Amino acid sequence: MPPLALRSACLRAEILPRSGAGLARLDWIADGAAVPVLRPFTADGVAPRPNQLACFVLVPWSNRLAGGFSCDGVQHAIAPNREGDVYPIHGEGWQLPWAVVQHSDSEAVLTLAHRATPFSFDARIAYQLQDDSLCVTLDVTNAGERALPFGLGLHPYLPRTAGVTLQAAARCVWIPGPDKLPLHAGAIPHAWSFAHANTLPDDVIDHVFEGWDGRARIAWPENRLQLAIESDARYYIVYTPAGADFFCFEPVDHRINAHNGAGGPERHGLTMLAPGQRLRRNFRFVVSATSLTD
Repeated sequence: MPPLALRSACLRAEILPRSGAGLARLDWIADGAAVPVLRPFTADGVAPRPNQLACFVLVPWSNRLAGGFSCDGVQHAIAPNREGDVYPIHGEGWQLPWAVVQHSDSEAVLTLAHRATPFSFDARIAYQLQDDSLCVTLDVTNAGERALPFGLGLHPYLPRTAGVTLQAAARCVWIPGPDKLPLHAGAIPHAWSFAHANTLPDDVIDHVFEGWDGRARIAWPENRLQLAIESDARYYIVYTPAGADFFCFEPVDHRINAHNGAGGPERHGLTMLAPGQRLRRNFRFVVSATSLTD
C-alpha cells in the first residue's frame, strides 16, 4: 500500500498504514521547498522497520516492560518483540498493519483490532493537518475479558543538528539500572535540564522524565525553524544515541516499566481499563519559522 499523503498550507505528511500507522515524514513547506521537521524515511520501495520511521505509535504501552506483570493476582508473561532486546518494548501496535477507515487531503483515520494475550484491544489514530499544525488523537479500548493497565504515546525522531535546543520542563528523571529499567527517581542533572531551552548533551540520554507540564519546544537555529509539542501526557522520554544525526523526544503517559512500579501501575501513569473502557491521548505539533533575532 502506498503512503497516505496529507497536505496543508504549510505542512505535508506521509503515513504508512502497514508499518504500524507510523509517519514516514513531516515536512515544513517554505517557498516551495520541504524542510524535514521529523527525520524522514526515504528508501523507496523498501518496507521500513518501525524505528526507521519519522514517528511511530506506542500502544498499549511505551518502552520496556520487564518480561510481564501481575494484575489482580494473575501473572501475565510477555515475550521480547525486538531482536537484541531481552524485554518486550514499545507495545504491539507499532509492529502491526492498521486499516484505513478515512482519508482526505488533510486528514486520515486508521484503526487496529488486536486480539492476543494479555492485551486484546481496539486502537484508533487520527492525523489531521491544520495550517501549521499536525494534530494526533490516539485512543485504545480494552477488548479483553479482564481489567488491565493501558498506556499510550508517540515516538518521534527529530533531526539532530549542532545547535538544536530542547525545552520541556519536568519534575524529576528516573535513573535506570544496567538493564535500562528505572530504579528510582532523582533530581535532573544540569546538563539534562530542559526547564529552559538547552542544547543536547554529548553523553547518551535514554531516560524517562516525570512531571512534564505537557509543553515542549524544539528549535533548529541552522534553518530558523521551531516545533512546539503539546500533549495531555505527563511523561516524556529523551533518547540521544551517540554519534547519531537524530534524537527522540517521546511524549508518553507513563514511565518505563510502569506495570511493575512500586505502588501499582496507576501510580506511574498507566490507566486501568475494564473491558469496553477507552483511553484517549492528544498530541499537537506546531511548526513555525523563527526570525534572525530569535
